[in-house]
Amino acid sequence: MERETEPRVYGWEPGEPAGPTAGHDYAELVGGPLDGLLLDVTGWTVADRAGGALLIADLGLYGPGGRADYAPDDDDAGGPFRWRGDTA
Repeated sequence: MERETEPRVYGWEPGEPAGPTAGHDYAELVGGPLDGLLLDVTGWTVADRAGGALLIADLGLYGPGGRADYAPDDDDAGGPFRWRGDTA
């Protein structure tokens, strides 16, 4: 029987909890090299969320130091951030 694990948060540092922290808001990252991670969007405005994020993704198309473009669907700024592609 497989054990469900708590999702990891993008950008966690050793010594910090790898999972979600109470009182924080998260967007799930869907698709691409960061699929399944959570992005801490605590304090982001609706406009901030709509703009999405370019996130460092060592496993992406451009290797270490490359960026993965994630953004919510146009009609759902409060929803998950979907992968749009990679950039250098």
